[in-house]
Amino acid sequence: NLFSERAGIEIKVASSEKEKERTRRRKLLYKINREAARFFYNNLKSNASAIKYLKDSGLSIEIIKKFGLGYSLDSWDSLKNFMAANGISSELVYSAGLLIKKSNGADYYDRFRNRIMFPIIDLKGNVIAFGGRVMDDSKPKYLNSPETEIYIKGNNIYGLNLVKNIKDLKNIIVVEGYMDAISLHQYGVNNVVASLGTAFTENQARLLKRY
Repeated sequence: NLFSERAGIEIKVASSEKEKERTRRRKLLYKINREAARFFYNNLKSNASAIKYLKDSGLSIEIIKKFGLGYSLDSWDSLKNFMAANGISSELVYSAGLLIKKSNGADYYDRFRNRIMFPIIDLKGNVIAFGGRVMDDSKPKYLNSPETEIYIKGNNIYGLNLVKNIKDLKNIIVVEGYMDAISLHQYGVNNVVASLGTAFTENQARLLKRY
């Protein structure tokens, strides 16, 4: 009615519904990424060559678990099929950055194949994206999730979810890549984070300054 229009009630209700839907969708994308991280981790446990690659890189089983490393199968649709079997649509998995849309626009395939997987975790413990590294000389060496509704590269830092828990933190060392950071943690240098394949941003600097 006229009164509610003047008071702006309808607009507020619409805005509130929009915000609820946004929150619901973000929770769903967090869940999809969490399930993907479990899937990749379980793949790694049963793949001898991927485990060997990480051990040859100097990583222990403990550090592999600490960072939740995984492995994406050498398949075009293993993750897609896993998600479908758990009632999650390919459209949603695509929205989480884990699938690529085929040129026909009607189907999807796995973004990450035959790669060591690095979950990117935010300060609240949510898996928000992934990096994937080849185990040979294939290109590109690293493949990263695209930006999504829950992931903006320049607003996040790899490993800060662990570093922020250090008591009496005096300083933070910033390195370039995932493996650089993990290798230092492996040798007891725990105040190390990595940028996420971008030039270091002002937002990342602000995030570090908090700690």
